[in-house]
Amino acid sequence: MSEIIFDAAVSLNGFLADESHSLQWLFDVPGAQEPDPNLLPKNVGVHVEGANTYQWMLEHENLIAEPEKWQQFYPNITIFVFTHRKLPVPKGADVRFVSGALQGHLKTIRDVAGSKNIWVLGGGELLGQFLDANALHTLALTIAPVTLAAGAALLPRNIGSDRLELRQAHQAGPFARLIYKVRPTD
Repeated sequence: MSEIIFDAAVSLNGFLADESHSLQWLFDVPGAQEPDPNLLPKNVGVHVEGANTYQWMLEHENLIAEPEKWQQFYPNITIFVFTHRKLPVPKGADVRFVSGALQGHLKTIRDVAGSKNIWVLGGGELLGQFLDANALHTLALTIAPVTLAAGAALLPRNIGSDRLELRQAHQAGPFARLIYKVRPTD
């Protein structure tokens, strides 16, 4: 069975994106342009992300005008984007737009992933829905040496320490890497 992993970079004070939904602050960290490939989840068949994350990638990497770059970022990966907006799709990309609660789409996401892993990229509300559904197995955070005055919070919910078991903590270049096993609620 596949594993569902939330793996994202966050600011030191817990933001996934700044108040403009930008991730540029992350790429401004020296060394962030060439991340260690060993940090990324393995055997991924599906990405799940919110509209802001998807739209930022489209714009930042110019993926509509340069759709051939899509496979660099999403090689043979299906993307599920939770949104209520109409967003463009790069030519040749397997992007599926869904709306509403995660619970109504979880079976389809798992079916598409098959035996491959599911990588949840953001945002915080989507992460919260995976936790609420007891569907998240791993929470991996790469903490950047940056603070943001405001933005998109990592997780707009209370999650008790009884649900998170630290599995790994180490330095990854200028970043701190924390990996937790997520325990389901009873």
